[in-house]
Amino acid sequence: MRISNNKIGIFDAQYRALTIGIILAVTTVAFEGLGVTTIAPKVAQSLNAIHYYGWIFSAFLLSQIIGTMVIGQQIDKNGVYKSFVVSILIFVTGIIIAATSFNIYMLIGGRAFQGFGAGALLTCVYSSITLSYPDSLRTKILAAFSSAYILPALIGPYIAGFLAENLSWKFVFWLVLPFIVLSVCLTLPLFRKLQAENNNASSTKRGTYKEIYAILLTLGTGLLLAGLGFLPSWKGIVISIAGGFIMIQPLRKLLPEGALVVKKGLSATIVTRGLFVACYYAVETYVVLALTNVKGLSADVAGLIVAAGAISWSIAAWLQSKLDEQDHGRGRRQRVMIGVAFMIVGVALVITVIGISGNGIVLAVFSQILTGFGIGLAHPTTGAIALQHAEDGDAGSISANIQFIDAFSPALSIGLGGALITVSESFGWGVMTGILLALSIQLFFVILSFLATFRIAKKASLGR
Repeated sequence: MRISNNKIGIFDAQYRALTIGIILAVTTVAFEGLGVTTIAPKVAQSLNAIHYYGWIFSAFLLSQIIGTMVIGQQIDKNGVYKSFVVSILIFVTGIIIAATSFNIYMLIGGRAFQGFGAGALLTCVYSSITLSYPDSLRTKILAAFSSAYILPALIGPYIAGFLAENLSWKFVFWLVLPFIVLSVCLTLPLFRKLQAENNNASSTKRGTYKEIYAILLTLGTGLLLAGLGFLPSWKGIVISIAGGFIMIQPLRKLLPEGALVVKKGLSATIVTRGLFVACYYAVETYVVLALTNVKGLSADVAGLIVAAGAISWSIAAWLQSKLDEQDHGRGRRQRVMIGVAFMIVGVALVITVIGISGNGIVLAVFSQILTGFGIGLAHPTTGAIALQHAEDGDAGSISANIQFIDAFSPALSIGLGGALITVSESFGWGVMTGILLALSIQLFFVILSFLATFRIAKKASLGR
């Protein structure tokens, strides 16, 4: 283990190239993610597929699980460089399919390719962090990881909304390609070097089993969400139950031991993270739908409101890195608790905004700032806590654990929200009631996350 030296920074000579490469790679994915969140209501309307709204996101996130697990094992076997190349190629394939899609099924297929590629790509990033940075610098690089969302957050949602309103939502996907080319040109040499220095781990049968479990979990979750969309028919009940049963064993195998009972330590950290990540992305998804379809705002204005949350996230991530440097990691659990508490207030406020008359723009922006600030404190901090549990030769596995929960939990929560909207329309309650139900589920998740923070074990200070 490297000896901590607080005077060393992530932009010092020995880390500078890799740091820049990581930020560029994450920025590429951020542009795409924030853009799609903004244009999704327009896409669903254009393709006459509002009932499939949740699947625009769930298809991406469910396939991200498979990409995360497959590449997590391939990194240990073949190194970061080859895995990164495969990730980029699959991601680009998904972009092209989505940009040329003429019905919702083709779009969902493209989103699935994108999800696999994005999950794989971000797992490469997390592995490079685990392998290359000492614990004392991990909150800083994870804060930089979050800061990669600043530029996309400033201009991405507005540009995506403007293109969707004035040209076509398809241009949002095409816009991503030049950034991918730039990222590849600048990062491939860096990851090639990383592979040469760190490719020491070996592939195991356990890794193969994880890939199979990831596929089964994706299948089970897909059946569960599809079945919920058919409720209250008997077909929906049968499909949902079948999907739930298929999910149980893969979840037990893919989550850290004891996660289902929130065991202290790594398991509690992963559960805490999964619940608040699920809440954040689902709230962001359904807030945009509410602002455009219920409140009547344009896509570009709704995009600016989403941007407020993303910028707040980046500011809080920078702040937690400074606090972590001051207390040498001793206050990490408290920062997670404070962050999740901010999120609870933000989500409660956004539910109020959707329920009241008027467009509520000012309160909507404030709610997004609170929620974004909360996840900005909690997200990089839980990542640093989880990485403290990494053992030598286990970089791909621990990185895959983080990426798995970041993909699975929002896939499930967004899918549940979409199912609630479909059920609400089936009963004649309307889209607004469905959105409020979807957001209320997210408030429940983030409250559970706060309770789980009490199970995060305190760790020794940095460098020990």
